[in-house]
Amino acid sequence: MSTFIQIILRSLETGSIYALAALGIIIIYRTSYTTNFAQGVVAMFNTFVVTFLFNKFGLPLWLAVIGGILSAILTGFLIDVLILRHTKNVSPVAKQIITLGLIMIVLGLAPIFFGVDPLRLPRLIESGDLGVLGASISYNGLFNIALGLAIMTGMFYILQRTKWGLAIRTTASNEYVARLMGVPTKNVTMAAWGVAGVLGVIAGVMTAPMTSVTLNLMDEVQITALVACVLGGFQTFHGPVIGAYIMGIVRNLLLFYVSSVWGGQILYILILIFIVFRPYGLIGKKIVKKV
Repeated sequence: MSTFIQIILRSLETGSIYALAALGIIIIYRTSYTTNFAQGVVAMFNTFVVTFLFNKFGLPLWLAVIGGILSAILTGFLIDVLILRHTKNVSPVAKQIITLGLIMIVLGLAPIFFGVDPLRLPRLIESGDLGVLGASISYNGLFNIALGLAIMTGMFYILQRTKWGLAIRTTASNEYVARLMGVPTKNVTMAAWGVAGVLGVIAGVMTAPMTSVTLNLMDEVQITALVACVLGGFQTFHGPVIGAYIMGIVRNLLLFYVSSVWGGQILYILILIFIVFRPYGLIGKKIVKKV
């Protein structure tokens, strides 16, 4: 029983990372009408910024994280203003190809600014464990879970209860109609890219202590987040978050109880089978347009 609880606790931590990345992807998808394949590399770049500020300038980690968040906001704004804003008449597939091009650009710029050697970023809380029914979780892991849940709760509150949230949901529903109603859609999409950047760098800072800060830091997180969006459905903001937590828990259970080698592949096969019978995901619904 303690082993099962240990797996669940660990899965909630990784699920929080996946959920933050998935929420960033779906916010951009719902406001800019494109799948942002560059979410992972942009998060990687800004995690490098945090690591660089911490290692090279000796800033406290919390201050370096704030610097990374500011960098993420600026990066998101620049991508929207300089690139995506000029693609209103471009097909959705072409926009996706543009985000693939962004991957190449960021992967080329990162070694120029930060070098090619792996860098280390410590945990926000270095030591300490909490016992839970025979299992244990580090204080840093508990902090990651609480932070992830707090951020997503705050985001969903903003989306449902504030004027900015209403503007985002209106833009997500129909940008043209939202613009006719006086919604500043350009500002909404720019803010969405900035928020996605912040969610990405926070996920990156959570991931970095588990490995090292390299160019492929966020590759697995990006892939899992995209699949979580498919699993949860692209029609809602909360569907991908639910999908991310499900993937985090089920994956670790399969790795431990079924196969330590093929657990991840089995999960993707199960998701493919599920999508065959429910192609719009857990929460998604078929969109019917009335003529």
